Amino acid sequence: MDTAPEIVSDEAGSFPWSVLHDRHPALIDKVRHGLPYPPMIQRALDELAEQTQDVIRPLPASAADHDLWRERAGEYLGRSWYAVPFLWSESYFYRLLLGAVGYFDGPWRGVDPFEPFKSEELRTGALARDLAALDDLDRLSVADQDAALLSASLWGNRADLGFQISTRLDQDGQGALVADQSARLWELLAGSAPGTVCVVADNAARELVPDLVLADQLLTTGRARTVVLHVKPHPYYVSDAVTADVVAALRTMSAASGRAALTGRRLWRSVVDGTLVVRAHPFSCAPWSYHRAPADLADDFASATVTVMKGDLNYRRLVGDREWPNATAFEAVTAYFPGPVAAIRTLKSDVVVGVSDEQRARLDATGERWRTSGTHALVQVRDR
Repeated sequence: MDTAPEIVSDEAGSFPWSVLHDRHPALIDKVRHGLPYPPMIQRALDELAEQTQDVIRPLPASAADHDLWRERAGEYLGRSWYAVPFLWSESYFYRLLLGAVGYFDGPWRGVDPFEPFKSEELRTGALARDLAALDDLDRLSVADQDAALLSASLWGNRADLGFQISTRLDQDGQGALVADQSARLWELLAGSAPGTVCVVADNAARELVPDLVLADQLLTTGRARTVVLHVKPHPYYVSDAVTADVVAALRTMSAASGRAALTGRRLWRSVVDGTLVVRAHPFSCAPWSYHRAPADLADDFASATVTVMKGDLNYRRLVGDREWPNATAFEAVTAYFPGPVAAIRTLKSDVVVGVSDEQRARLDATGERWRTSGTHALVQVRDR
């Protein structure tokens, strides 16, 4: 199908412009105070803040991935950050941020600059309440358990799991669904012999826990023989999950009580016996959509009963970070994907497909920034 223009950030006041102009400088400051970084790293963060309001420069020649990113940058080098594709500029910003804090070399090698935010979220009372609420799942039918766990996974850290257990998602005061094809997802899982389900994770901590509980539900109810959980190979986009975050979440669950502890320990054993597989493909941190997925990753998706793409960034990478007309069919823009795919996403950026013109008009009439505020969500499925 014909492609729409890629989203860029050159319109002052637009959502992508605000990310580059406001959010990234604020994030640099937040990272600066999250860990006791020495003067050399403090200066590197100052330089990064200046660079992101200037033009795009190549990585230092000493960087191990200098050549890779020079190839990825191509004609973008020397241009304004605001004039190149938004998806690319965000990705490159996070690579530069990791370089500034010494993540790839020196004494701060491997220290996640976002770990303080992730750990704090694992210690919140909200997560403790979520874990305690798992005890009430046993009084529900499997179908109602499915609905509660899928909605908790959908809404991430906006979810109140105890409320989800007794209330349908579209009655939840947290937001509204602009598309709900969840029934097609469950039908797809029920309509084939148990196989592999790929889950492409989004954020860590409180958002990762319901993803893991949902994976356990698929395994224990026989809808999946194996769940492959794709995480990032290194820190990315503030909260994105890496392998260490999976381990931290499992430890938090296992140290709780009741069903949460049983689930956490069962998932731990699932990793050990290979029924829950954690993968971290380098392409997960590439500045491209899944149209460019390398053959080995495409084969992974092709072999799955369904691939579940979690979160906003994965949605943008799945459909393409482009100015699609909102009524464009989800099935059309994902036709290239090598197997059945489901998107489970809270809307936090402009991209959306599968929403009729009439529905868009109703949403626009509210005056709310429904595309970017995180108050609306969707479940979309291409099942063949």
